[in-house]
Amino acid sequence: AQMNVETIPTGSLSLDIALGLGGIPRGRIVEIYGPESSGKTTVTLHMVAEVQKMGGIAGFIDAEHALDPVYARNIGVDIDNLYISQPDNGEQALEITETMVRSGAVDIVVVDSVAALVPKAEIDGEMGDSHVGLQARLMSQALRKLTAVISRSNCVVVFINQLREKVGVMFGNPETTTGGRALKFYSSVRLDVRKIESLKQGGEVIGNRTRVKVVKNKVAPPFKEAEFDIMFGKGISREGDILDLAAEQDVIVKSGAWYAYEGNKIGQGRENAKQYLRDNQEVCRAVEEKVRAHYGFGNKPDKMLETDTKSNFKAGAKSGGRSKAGSKAEAKTAARSDDEVIPVSETAPDDTSDVSENTDQA
Repeated sequence: AQMNVETIPTGSLSLDIALGLGGIPRGRIVEIYGPESSGKTTVTLHMVAEVQKMGGIAGFIDAEHALDPVYARNIGVDIDNLYISQPDNGEQALEITETMVRSGAVDIVVVDSVAALVPKAEIDGEMGDSHVGLQARLMSQALRKLTAVISRSNCVVVFINQLREKVGVMFGNPETTTGGRALKFYSSVRLDVRKIESLKQGGEVIGNRTRVKVVKNKVAPPFKEAEFDIMFGKGISREGDILDLAAEQDVIVKSGAWYAYEGNKIGQGRENAKQYLRDNQEVCRAVEEKVRAHYGFGNKPDKMLETDTKSNFKAGAKSGGRSKAGSKAEAKTAARSDDEVIPVSETAPDDTSDVSENTDQA
């Protein structure tokens, strides 16, 4: 029931297992949606970090203008080598996405979020003007153009989406995603991210327990679920994820509040057991290998498979000359496959390192 598709790990072992192939498929469109503060951006930043660890190149279209570089760095994202764009309107955002994908050099492009892709006509119009179906039409056209290019370049495009409520729905689920129906059709994988409870230590909330449901999956059986901890300021807890899966498979034995591995007690209570795995990385790796072997996954790939189109590609973004780091506007170009040259950037992508320094002082 599974296809032979190249994948990118998500940074959460339980989510890799739920996806059935050990990660998100390359050359496909992925949609991640959920309520506010559920962990959508955190999950995608982990995907970006995994791509970078394997030597791949990542692009981030920050249409919400809300990316926190300090948090991204804590998760494991190499901010200095992440191509960030903060576009002025939806058309510009999707053009930059297309250029990045066409270059063949980028392995993952994240669009955060579809709801923030505002059509130019709406930005130019008055505040009270009605623009029915504009965003849906924009998304429909963009996805028609993007699908074939994404497949050829073997790049993953991840769209983050928000939830809206349908008015007057008596039966069934009133929730819907923004941007019309096209994205639902074109996505190979759709993930529904929900916060299920707060994690407390003493009286202090230190993170959220998150459930991700694979609502649509074209490359493996759908409707599987994954649960993991997202710790504030740190991202998905790798140790917590491994501990839960190992306890499920009896690799780590749980009796009462105690956790034991190969006859040795490793901690009383979940947080203590997590801390033990954090402090003893060899044990953690051994447990992870056993869990992976049980589910039929080998070790994580260390390197991106090189595609023929890989080149030294620098893609920044048009942000109307207002780069966060206040860098000099600098035009860069990326060549299309048909030798047509398109200016991509007015912001120097190399200066993104200053962004995190600015936020540290703030």
